[in-house]
Amino acid sequence: MSRRAALSLGIVCVVACGGAATEAPPTAPPPAATLQTRTVEDPPGFAPTSTSTSTSTPTPTSTSTSTPASTPAPLPPPKPVTLPLAAHATGDPVDEAIASGDDAYEADDLPAAQRHYSLARQRAPKRAAPLVGLARVAIAKVGAPMDYAAAQGNHSVLAATDLLRKATKLEPAFGPAYVELGRALLLLGTADGAIDSLRKGVELLPDKAEAHSALGVALLATGHADLSLAELARAVDLDPGSAARHGNHGTVLFMLGRVADALHEYEVQVQLADGDARAHSDLGTALLAKGELVRAEAELRRAISLDPKCAAFHSNLGYGLQLGGKVADAIAEYREALRIDPKSASAWINLATALAKDASTRKDARAALEKARAIDPSDPRVKANLEELDALEHGAADGPRSP
Repeated sequence: MSRRAALSLGIVCVVACGGAATEAPPTAPPPAATLQTRTVEDPPGFAPTSTSTSTSTPTPTSTSTSTPASTPAPLPPPKPVTLPLAAHATGDPVDEAIASGDDAYEADDLPAAQRHYSLARQRAPKRAAPLVGLARVAIAKVGAPMDYAAAQGNHSVLAATDLLRKATKLEPAFGPAYVELGRALLLLGTADGAIDSLRKGVELLPDKAEAHSALGVALLATGHADLSLAELARAVDLDPGSAARHGNHGTVLFMLGRVADALHEYEVQVQLADGDARAHSDLGTALLAKGELVRAEAELRRAISLDPKCAAFHSNLGYGLQLGGKVADAIAEYREALRIDPKSASAWINLATALAKDASTRKDARAALEKARAIDPSDPRVKANLEELDALEHGAADGPRSP
């Protein structure tokens, strides 16, 4: 994965296709719903790793195609995500080695980056930059998503944290050291330390989009969506040509209930990265929340065309189809999601809600919910849906009630 792709946010965490988060978005209610507890498996954001849900059900505004947001003016190309640790063409061999390490890191050539940073460290053991470079290479090799506590207890990240602390002591005004230290502490699950370090990084690097973005991601990952908004908006202002930064901004707007503003950001994200499946999934999922089911379906199908092996995309499309009353098509998408990822609890729950609409398949709905419970016994959605299924079956057994 290229380090040019800025960190992306997520509203919930789910396995397989995409990063971090806290709560599910509000979603439009299904027509003539049977079971009421629903889920969008992969709402706007980044690499998900778990699921959550919400029973909030605002009324859909429309089920017809709407006019997309206006096409934004041409934007500049995105800036590199990697914070530079030194400049080229200074004539200083240490700076040249560090800058070569930055170039290799940006190009995903971690072995070359490590060689260059190690050479710089040998030549200048009291410089902070080589230590920061070696630390971020070590963290990149772990491959953990930039989620809170995603690398808790990891020895490589702990060792990198020690290097970064040493770097901040060698050069207390070197901003990238604080940004990388904050990221490492976030991975280790040290929330307060991560936020403090990233705030220091922003203070030292006020004009660097990646510093603001890293702080915004950390604030959101630790449950402070309201505080993350300003940082992610600032990252967009500083780097307006980055699709990922628009997507991040859209995600936090979406979480705060500003769906129209979020949709605008997702429209820009798609314009900048039309070939990015996740961008289309973000837009489609947000459109579901607004009740724009026709446009949502088109975007979710586009995401699948770009990444047909992502189970969450199929589950999300199934959810959209179910909201539009296309239950048989929805069931087919849920089954495809489960063929790809049989351990997707959300897809099993979504399948159960569709099967429960027909009395003849409620036994299969119960079996699907039991599958979900076996995958995640602590998921409250399973218990809620089983209780609703019990109520439906008992109601059918008792016969129609008098008005």
